[in-house]
Amino acid sequence: MANSSAVPVAYQAYTTAAVPDWLNKGDNAWQMTSATLVGLQSIPGLVILYGSIVKKKWAVNSAFMALYAFAAVVLCWVIWAYKMSFGEELLPFWGKAGPALGQKFLIKQAALPATEHHFHNGTVETAMASPYYPMASMVWFQCVFAAITLILLAGSLLGRMNIKAWMMFVPLWLTFSYTVGAFSLWGGGFLFHWGVIDYSGGYVIHLSSGIAGITAAYWVGPRSKVDRERFPPNNILLMLAGAGLLWMGWAGFNGGDPYSANIDSSMAVLNTNICAATSLLVWTWLDVIFFEKPSVIGAVQGMITGLVCITPGAGLVQGWAAIVMGILSGSVPWFTMMIVHKKWTLLQKIDDTLGVFHTHAVAGYLGGILTGLFAEPQLCALFLPVTNSRGGVYGGVGGVQILKQIVGGGFVIGWNIVVTSIICVVIRFIVPLRMPERELEIGDDAVHGEEAYALWGDGEKYDSTKHGFSSEDQTQHGKASIGATQVV
Repeated sequence: MANSSAVPVAYQAYTTAAVPDWLNKGDNAWQMTSATLVGLQSIPGLVILYGSIVKKKWAVNSAFMALYAFAAVVLCWVIWAYKMSFGEELLPFWGKAGPALGQKFLIKQAALPATEHHFHNGTVETAMASPYYPMASMVWFQCVFAAITLILLAGSLLGRMNIKAWMMFVPLWLTFSYTVGAFSLWGGGFLFHWGVIDYSGGYVIHLSSGIAGITAAYWVGPRSKVDRERFPPNNILLMLAGAGLLWMGWAGFNGGDPYSANIDSSMAVLNTNICAATSLLVWTWLDVIFFEKPSVIGAVQGMITGLVCITPGAGLVQGWAAIVMGILSGSVPWFTMMIVHKKWTLLQKIDDTLGVFHTHAVAGYLGGILTGLFAEPQLCALFLPVTNSRGGVYGGVGGVQILKQIVGGGFVIGWNIVVTSIICVVIRFIVPLRMPERELEIGDDAVHGEEAYALWGDGEKYDSTKHGFSSEDQTQHGKASIGATQVV
């Protein structure tokens, strides 16, 4: 009886096989919750945002590109890509491919085998990352990060990419680009061991999707001339709903990356919201100052740049630094999008539909460099594998940290330009990257045979063969409606 009472009641309710000694139920619950929040950022968050922020004729296609990418990544991830990102080392920047499907693998304690960090003399500096929950939780948590990266990348290609080419692009880019960044910075690759800081994906997710997005946009080509000249959102209120899911879901995005429900997780969530709010306000103020009107779309862009900028250092900087990062993330990407983009011929030629280069690549790289400046030593000790890490403002090795951040970001940029270009060139030998002109002119109805809204007066005439009602049916339907109205 004495031994039984020493075991917490929650751990006596089931067999020891279902609740092993290493399982921390709180950490496991938070990790699965975080994964769900990140998943909701994509499905339905970005599906709604993309379907609403584009022209009406591209609403279905844009939403579907996001939906397809999410589903395709899930399958590729568990069959081969997870272990390429977080498994045993194959190359300094790549893990060994393999499935993550069997119960023997998925129910054992989570572990990232390549993350054990050593001093120069070979002794262990930081033990291998071994969170207190099963591999299944880790696999799913990392899966939703991979999925959202492809969906963010899609934002550069909306309104003209051949859907068949996109279906091929997703697994190829996941395999040859995303897994490299993930392993190099998170899974125990050379940038991880060198000490480059990417707390939650400023480089792995945002810098890579922004650079790959604008690179793919170059190869795919622009939208139709009419769409480039006029591309109004079809539903701003619904766009705000998608943006809201994106913002609130970032609690899981940054709060889940310590792999534990610990104090660093709490810091990350608070800093995320501080930076996002500051960035949104700064972007809005700049719109008012220079254009005399606050733009709702601009506010959403500012929100996104704030979320992106804080991501590489969310749990590593103090609250005042999060405000400074928000001020810069609301102004620097605003400047590159509103001023530099309009004056730089190269950016003018490349049709980046949603400006993913500015909102994710610029903001992500900015956040990584600012993390190298503001990373606080005590917070770094809670998370990083390299002991005594710190940002530039704290002296010591902080100046070197800024250099590491610049070089790490440079690797991500270079790899994505080269690999994304190769993937696009290979695909266009099989199918065209860009839709034919007829589909570009018509939009969703030509590509999918579906339209986003069935609104009276939008130009469509009633077609009994298409809608399935005969004229007699319509007459009877009309009489029934009048009768119902009279009764009411």
